[in-house]
Amino acid sequence: MSRSKPQTSGPVRGLAFLGAAVVLFALAGVGWAHFSHGSVDATLLHSGSEVTVGLDSPAPQSLDIRTVQGKELDQALIGNVYETLVARDENNKPVPSIAKSWDVSKDGLNYTFTLNTDMRFANGDALDSTDVVYSLQQVINKDYVGSVDLTGLKSVKNPDTSTVQISLSSPNPRLLRALSSRAGIVYDSTSNVNYAKQASGSGPFTVHSFDPGNSIVFTRNPLYWKQQSASSQMTMRYFDSAGSLNKAMKDGTIQVAVLRPSDSPKPFQNSKKYNVSKGLTTSKVTLALNNNADSIFSDQRARAAVRYILDNESITKAQPNAASVLNGPISPLEPGYDDLSVMFPHNLDEGKNDINYFGPNYIGDITFLVPSEYATLGQQIVEQFKTTRFNLVMQVVDDSTLAQRVANGDYKMAIVAMQGPDDLGAFADGRFGYQGSQAQEDYRNALASPNDIDYQQNLRAYAKAVSSDAGSAWLYTESSMVVADDNIAGYPKNMTDEYLPLRDVRTR
Repeated sequence: MSRSKPQTSGPVRGLAFLGAAVVLFALAGVGWAHFSHGSVDATLLHSGSEVTVGLDSPAPQSLDIRTVQGKELDQALIGNVYETLVARDENNKPVPSIAKSWDVSKDGLNYTFTLNTDMRFANGDALDSTDVVYSLQQVINKDYVGSVDLTGLKSVKNPDTSTVQISLSSPNPRLLRALSSRAGIVYDSTSNVNYAKQASGSGPFTVHSFDPGNSIVFTRNPLYWKQQSASSQMTMRYFDSAGSLNKAMKDGTIQVAVLRPSDSPKPFQNSKKYNVSKGLTTSKVTLALNNNADSIFSDQRARAAVRYILDNESITKAQPNAASVLNGPISPLEPGYDDLSVMFPHNLDEGKNDINYFGPNYIGDITFLVPSEYATLGQQIVEQFKTTRFNLVMQVVDDSTLAQRVANGDYKMAIVAMQGPDDLGAFADGRFGYQGSQAQEDYRNALASPNDIDYQQNLRAYAKAVSSDAGSAWLYTESSMVVADDNIAGYPKNMTDEYLPLRDVRTR
């Protein structure tokens, strides 16, 4: 049944696509299998544990990862059902995946990827360079989610079945990381499935069943080209509140609970039945300051006052979902991170002196927007400012209201959660009204870097420029928290709010 695939090369747009249909065979309880690849060991299909993972997050209504926005599909499908050309490890570093190695030219314009051999999709089709070229073309030509991350892509070629060459019109130092996310998913060029309900991937699992809004059941892919999954079946169940998630964990409906950053792990911390793991994320909680001309925070001295007044250490210790203090726009798991704790250490007297620079009629009330899930944090910040001349007027709002009012400049302070590469340049693109020229130059230099070393060096300069200018007041990075039954092993710790690889999850 396996099809040989013609070599493909050419510019990104206008390439002829392969459209041959493929006959799929359903293997009961397992998913798609390919019989001519060899007999499937019956003991393998029935061995291993079955584990149910619960999530307190919106449940997918569709499995079409090509077109549906939202990190829920990344979390569920990438690394489990779909694989990417490049992967990321738990420290957010690019590592081999479908590509076992790569070389980058000195000018950063040409990437050569060497693929693993003897790879297969779950339906038995061979996976080779043709599928990589096809997938990248589909992402760009059909504007799939993630296409914006492939800036400067000029051509993609596959001179042989195990080599892919990507040429850029300008350097994109974030390309490898983009190819470890949706933009790098490799689809079967000869498969024809209903992506909303099914999947045609090469990962350790196949989609056995999908109940929109409720659950996804994965079963082991017996044709997986790397190490087989430790469990024969994994189920992801979605809950509408932390309370219902906690109840399901305690009554045994689920064996692993992936908490939202705002969820408290306290219900499980004093029981020997559960293990509570606290990892790192790229999510940053920021006290955004309105830098627009009609705001007091258009003045650097006022912004500096806020930085001095805030006691980040006590704020971080008081938040059960906080991982580490943050003093700049880049978190420890992101490229270009630097410890900037020496900038604006907590000094209440220094902050008050900076406020005294302003006359009483100039300050006025400080409108302080707080998302409902951060209400406790908001109140703690209000308490820290009570002995100063900044009168914070806290308004608890929903997420959509917060986004709209921040975009309109209808605030003075706001608690904002920021995440990922899209937010990395927030202080270079005029967000929050910030217009620091040095930061903007440093960020432009970062994006034009021909290699990762220069990219990270320029990002560090950017972060230092923004922080020294007090473009905002950063609070902390959030934790990823996982609660598991004591007999469960192999679950990930870091970035579980973005990616949740389940291959190694098993009962002891």
